Amino acid sequence: MMSSRIFYRFAVALLLMGGASASAQQVSINASFKPDSAHPLRNKFTNDTPSSGYCADHPSQCKDNDMFSLQVPIRAYSTEPIKANHASVRQGAMFDIPTQWRDLTVTHLGTAETKTLRVRIAGIGSTYRTDDIYKLVGPTDQLTDAHWKLWDGTWVNTPPPCTYSGVGFAGQYIYKFFWKTPTQGVCSRQAKYDIPWMRYDYLDFAYELETPSPLEMSTGTYIGTLTYTLGPGADFDFGDIMIPTSSTLTMNFELEVQHTLKVDIPPGGTQVELLPQGGWQAWLTQGRKPTRLFRDQTFNISSSSRFKMQMQCQHSAGDTCAVQDPSGNQVPLQVAVTLPYGLTSEGGRAVVRQPLRVSGVGTELFQPGIYVDRKPGTLHFDIEQGDVADMLSREAATYKGNVTVIWDSEVG
Repeated sequence: MMSSRIFYRFAVALLLMGGASASAQQVSINASFKPDSAHPLRNKFTNDTPSSGYCADHPSQCKDNDMFSLQVPIRAYSTEPIKANHASVRQGAMFDIPTQWRDLTVTHLGTAETKTLRVRIAGIGSTYRTDDIYKLVGPTDQLTDAHWKLWDGTWVNTPPPCTYSGVGFAGQYIYKFFWKTPTQGVCSRQAKYDIPWMRYDYLDFAYELETPSPLEMSTGTYIGTLTYTLGPGADFDFGDIMIPTSSTLTMNFELEVQHTLKVDIPPGGTQVELLPQGGWQAWLTQGRKPTRLFRDQTFNISSSSRFKMQMQCQHSAGDTCAVQDPSGNQVPLQVAVTLPYGLTSEGGRAVVRQPLRVSGVGTELFQPGIYVDRKPGTLHFDIEQGDVADMLSREAATYKGNVTVIWDSEVG
């Protein structure tokens, strides 16, 4: 598993003046996410699986309907003749397929973290093959007319609940078709002439995906499997006469997540000098003691991943850092962070002056709602009023200390 862990060490100093399966068919479906600075709001997986079958031949139809297709070498053969005017749809050409959404679990190969992926079958097609069409129905002017005579309707204008897809190609021994399946139900055609034998040459199916949010996933690879059954009464049901050559269709999913976590500090930004509001001039010229010493240091962050923040200290003061003078006198240094819009803490709260602790308490999880690309955040370094008074009570000295701020994408 790849992760990002970013360390910045800040040298903090101040001068006190005077003071982050059986017979089975398998297919592989691959999708990936990589943040794109040109489209920061596009936070979805890209299906990298080349389409075959319907979507390869009709890409615009699939793009418009956000679906994909695969053609697999599963055939179906008739086990007996199809009788003219058969009473049951199960004795002819029928399709009952799993159009409803199904959930499957994808698991991170490194951390065993799990997410839910959803799939539905959005279309079905093949090429049926049978005897010489003219031998079955007699002479007609056109091949398409002959195939229409063979059944109770055209295979282009499909029976409900299936819908039109624009595909229909007639040959003397074949007919190529594809039907969209927006809802669950049996789509069938009744034979009007006896058909001694029939075969589907392959299985062409369209599918839709609902992927989890990649911004809530860890960098790395997630895998999962979904298996459909085929045959009479199964998930893909072609009736009682047309029997498929495979009893299962297994989809193997692989989701690849490539996150960005990058923090840039401006040149010289790691040398932090704490000063009173307006500088030291008010004390030097008017004798007004400062009540607070501080410095706000900006940084730019790019993030598409969850991350946490922590601190490491050269000098510690409980759960925070400290600065120290040459005599060993210390005062606590308060460090906090403000993050840009698009990054929130647990519960979706904006991150404004969130204290940083050595233990990491309170900064265990920051979550992007969108891809944040080089947006400004702020680290706040403060010495509070009571500690400033303590420092001013001693001789003039320079207080120093190193603070390491960590942005860590390995959250778990």
